[in-house]
Amino acid sequence: MVERGFKQMLAEANAVIETMAVQDALAVVDDPEIVFVDVRETVELQESGAIPGAVHAPRGFLEFIVDPEGPMHQPVLASGKLLILYCGTGGRSALATKTLVDMGVTNVVSMAGGINAWIEADGPVDK
Repeated sequence: MVERGFKQMLAEANAVIETMAVQDALAVVDDPEIVFVDVRETVELQESGAIPGAVHAPRGFLEFIVDPEGPMHQPVLASGKLLILYCGTGGRSALATKTLVDMGVTNVVSMAGGINAWIEADGPVDK
């Protein structure tokens, strides 16, 4: 039996994280102080592409990639730049953002609607 389902976990995450609208994210896509972080699985990235310049950090490995002591660490994620996390529709990025907040990362937001909303808004995509 599941005591805390995904809906409750999403509600809890959304209560404590910051969310950025796609239109606001589009406005900063070329900002050198912003890092877009794709938390989807590799196969999803291969199927639909990614935001240009995005760092791939699958949610299952996120803690190991963000932590400077982690075996898969990517230094840009500890650079102090604003991290904008996204997934397919916004659920996983909200949970991933909550994970980073729990780790003490303060410069992180989740992009509402994910890559699907980005594509619908004619955001640039690298295939």
